[in-house]
Amino acid sequence: PYEAGARARFHPGAPLLSGGLLVIEDEDRPLPGRALRVPERVVAHLLGDEGLDPELCGGEVELLSAGQRAAGDMGSAARTDDASFAGRLAALAGERPLAVHLRERRPGTAAEPVTDGLRRAGLPVLRYRPDGHHGDGAGLAGALLREARLRGAAVVVGPLPERPGALVKALAGGDVPVVFFGSEPYDPDWAPDSGLFALDAPDDGAAADEVWSTELGSVDEGFDLAAAVAPYRLGAAQIRRAARAATALAAFDGTPVTAAHIQHSARQQSAPLLDRHARRVRPAVGFDGLVLPPEPLSLLHELVQRARHREKVLGTWRLRTGGGRGRGVVALFAGESGTGKTLSAEVVAGALGLDLYVVELSSVVDKYIGETEKNLERIFSEADRTDAVLLFDEADAVFGKRSEVKSSHDRYANLESAYLLQRLEAFDGIAVLTTNLRANIDEAFTRRLDLVVDFPFPDDGQRLALWRSCLAATPCADDLGLDVCAKEFELSGGAIRSAAVTAGYLAAGRGGPVTAADVRAGARREYRKMGRLVPDASPLWD
Repeated sequence: PYEAGARARFHPGAPLLSGGLLVIEDEDRPLPGRALRVPERVVAHLLGDEGLDPELCGGEVELLSAGQRAAGDMGSAARTDDASFAGRLAALAGERPLAVHLRERRPGTAAEPVTDGLRRAGLPVLRYRPDGHHGDGAGLAGALLREARLRGAAVVVGPLPERPGALVKALAGGDVPVVFFGSEPYDPDWAPDSGLFALDAPDDGAAADEVWSTELGSVDEGFDLAAAVAPYRLGAAQIRRAARAATALAAFDGTPVTAAHIQHSARQQSAPLLDRHARRVRPAVGFDGLVLPPEPLSLLHELVQRARHREKVLGTWRLRTGGGRGRGVVALFAGESGTGKTLSAEVVAGALGLDLYVVELSSVVDKYIGETEKNLERIFSEADRTDAVLLFDEADAVFGKRSEVKSSHDRYANLESAYLLQRLEAFDGIAVLTTNLRANIDEAFTRRLDLVVDFPFPDDGQRLALWRSCLAATPCADDLGLDVCAKEFELSGGAIRSAAVTAGYLAAGRGGPVTAADVRAGARREYRKMGRLVPDASPLWD
């Protein structure tokens, strides 16, 4: 009966001993005196118990039956990011055992297409997520393979732990289809004799709009769904989670789903690890809060369009191929201090529905050789995986010109610049560099920039508009004389904002509205801070 049951229910070709279906006991005794034991899980399976092996019930392993969706994934039928890729992989797994490593461009994008493809091919899937509770995960390999053989299932493992060699070697090369995935490149030393081969995970950008539309259903007609979700590079499973969260937020607000709901939920699905290396800014300013001439304003709008359509232009249309170049968008904002560079970066991030991360130079630059490059690599790596805008303020401190090597310091400074040049080529995120001195930026960096936006010093009309914008929500007296103030005091936008704040404090302390004297006092304060000669009193202020 045992042999008949084994033939009927075990995966074809599964060896009894090495397959974990029989266990040798008393290994310290001579071979003739040893006993063979059938594991309790095998006995339970033969008696009709379809539950998972108790060793696998700690939450790291999930059984996905063929043709059904993963627990917690509600809504439309499962989709694959690339049907031809998933179909070929599933067909190969159905024909013979295989071991594959898929490298993800973005975390969380490989599991779903592979799992769905295997299940559509009629294979149950044991989805294993190593979380470190069992060390490197190799200790569960025997139970995983035995469960897969009992069910005729495939095993999908990922994301791989930091040192996956033991786990990969224990699972690969047997009679069970195994798929590994992660963001790290495949190392042949993990399982040199297993026949495991490596592939790049399919890019799911082309199907993302369809998944969003299917999951959200009807949305508010006041916004363009495709434009709202274009900046986010999420996998199908992440999109479904974000869509459910956006729907719940809209229900809480009692409104249809809007762009704000979608963008808020999509941001939650993006990796938040940049918080360790940069300061996060939630954008609170839009294009209507900018006072700029037409040319830089149009370039900022173009930057937003580049960020939204880069997957189509650089991916689908293949206008940037070869050389290992990424799909990043990098812009340089150049201009005097206070002309609106940092504020414009915040506006761009807000228009895209993304967070702005300001890189703190104190956390990047290190006195020890090679440490600055390591810190920058951590930032760039996380920015590649995060849907956000990365801001390098005062970028000439890091992206400065290379110089003639006259000492060891010059040599290592040039190595830092060379690293940055190479890293920008492979960058997949969105970055903005700002500088007060454009001439200090190395010309080799300029070639790798998508846009260079020059921020001029504001003229009289722009200064008047800046004064009015800064005081728009402030209680003011009837006649502030802002036109005269804009002509007399040649202040940048940042200085005007500081002067307006000073005027507000003076008015609040007095318990009244902002007056012309308060405005002038704030402007004079900024002139003194800059060490400039304060203009003579005008009759208007008497």
